[in-house]
Amino acid sequence: MYLVLLGPPGSGKGTQAERLKEQLRLPHVASGDLFRENIGNETELGLLAKGYMDRGQLVPDDVTIAMVRERLQQPDCDDGVILDGFPRTLAQALALDKMLAGTGRALAGVLYINLPDEETVRRLSGRWICGQCQTPYHAVFSPPAEEGVCDECGGELYQRDDDRPETVRARLIVYHEQTAPLIDYYRRARLLVEVDGAGDIEAVSAALLEATRNLMK
Repeated sequence: MYLVLLGPPGSGKGTQAERLKEQLRLPHVASGDLFRENIGNETELGLLAKGYMDRGQLVPDDVTIAMVRERLQQPDCDDGVILDGFPRTLAQALALDKMLAGTGRALAGVLYINLPDEETVRRLSGRWICGQCQTPYHAVFSPPAEEGVCDECGGELYQRDDDRPETVRARLIVYHEQTAPLIDYYRRARLLVEVDGAGDIEAVSAALLEATRNLMK
């Protein structure tokens, strides 16, 4: 069973992919992990990607596609995989279809965790970190006992630039520009299964598992 997991920042794709991995006994292949592994191991593809990143440029689709192709050729992916963070663009989606077709495989489905933009902003912009001990907090889900002060060491909490509301909204614009064509593509192919991502982790997990079991019938 070859699955793709789609969703905006803050939708919990990584967490849900790990849960599906345990339930379905399939490898979780995250594009971010592939980049870190290739760069850390100084592979040919990793060095190529790092060159673009060091120049502040986007890594071209063909480099990302090559990393995923190499990973899918490993024996643990023979019975299926959960792809997280790939594909991000229509070109990557078309490449994935071709990649799987070349080995007689095809996607079973695309699980889309849908989350309203304002909920994404609320989740991501609520994150704070202690400047001294790096303990993470969340204004809604795990606030400190005293606002702005770390429970562990008394250090001052700060918010990373990436977590500021204006930055989150800018990221969402890019996400929608990239993902809208993907969602349309997979919907037309009748592969898209939409799941409400606004519930708690357990509710979303249950909905994703049920959707996956329906795909297996």
